[in-house]
Amino acid sequence: MRLIGTASVAVGVFLSGFVIAEPAPYELWLAFLIGTWFILGLRISRSVGPLLALFITFNIGGMLSITQMRDLAAGNHLDGPIYIAVSTFLALSSVFYAAIVEDNQKRLRLIFNTWVVAALITASLGILGYFHAVPGFDIFTRYDRAMGAFQDPNVFGPYLVTPSLYLMHGLLVGDLKKAPVKAVCLLVLAFGVFLSFSRAAWALFAFASVMLIFCMLLKHRSNTFRLRILVMSMTAIIFMVVLLVVALQFPQVSDLFTTRLQLVQSYDGGHLGRFERHGIGFMMSMERPLGLGPLVFGQMFREDEHNTWLKTLTTYGWIGFACWISMICWTIYIGFRNFLKERPWQPYVMIAWIVILGHVGIGNVIDTDHWRHLYMLIGIVWGCGALEQRYQRSLSGRGAAP
Repeated sequence: MRLIGTASVAVGVFLSGFVIAEPAPYELWLAFLIGTWFILGLRISRSVGPLLALFITFNIGGMLSITQMRDLAAGNHLDGPIYIAVSTFLALSSVFYAAIVEDNQKRLRLIFNTWVVAALITASLGILGYFHAVPGFDIFTRYDRAMGAFQDPNVFGPYLVTPSLYLMHGLLVGDLKKAPVKAVCLLVLAFGVFLSFSRAAWALFAFASVMLIFCMLLKHRSNTFRLRILVMSMTAIIFMVVLLVVALQFPQVSDLFTTRLQLVQSYDGGHLGRFERHGIGFMMSMERPLGLGPLVFGQMFREDEHNTWLKTLTTYGWIGFACWISMICWTIYIGFRNFLKERPWQPYVMIAWIVILGHVGIGNVIDTDHWRHLYMLIGIVWGCGALEQRYQRSLSGRGAAP
């Protein structure tokens, strides 16, 4: 029975890489999975309980925000409630991942390996579609940007970062015989990130890669290991530069790359551009403790907030904003306390923590509150934190020093 349950989790993680329409198969499968697992006895421990409490309060803020929407009965009157319903589902998915990780730490490896497989498939779809290599595969692109089996290139790119880091970690500490296969897989994912032409994804990939190497140097201080990191890092940089040079030989790539490389686009700094909307939105939110209502900001300005902190204020009110800030800070704290401890789950919590830190950064210029993989990462960090607390209790029970 446990084997079936674990396999069903792998199916859910795999489906996370294919979100072309909503509700996606991921939502349907995970909704069934969450209900079934809890009916069969999956429990939420005291270690995971605070995450559930924060997310419930967060979504209560969203429900209160619905009451601020004008003319709810006009137009797409269900959009707001559906948005909060999706938020609630994603919150429960995060708690679910935390609970199953705490229940069995071996699921971490399954989750990450399945994530790599899903990422490779969706990245390949995006790459093939971008170059029109297969008839009909242009559905995996948008605005001349690769988006794989996603609705938006700006979600597709960041989704690939976590499995990329997992492959990097395997290259740095794993068996050298498997290194060539991992290196090829990493190049595919890195190329997918590049062809997404998402500046947030580029920044996230660069930040996460540097942070991973830095954390690994903190953990492994032998000169032999540092030499291995240096050699592999230089090799990876050379390969990626060669890949970039080859890609830029295609006019469609070089033209879009030059445009996207500009730090501030016209829609960022222009009249009512992204940054001006941020200022206006924060001022409006100071006068609306319960928020503006789900999706109302986008209807007012014809563009979404493109800022996670502003999104929480407009969509979930002050209550939701306080809960989101608390949850993110608590998650970062849990990861910081555990990412260097010598435990079987150490690589997974380290990778998840690094990528969450990156998402906190890019959240200043893009909405991340409905990114399925972010909730998965949050659940992983909390699950690993719960494993650590259980480990410490077991040491105390044996009378050993922590």
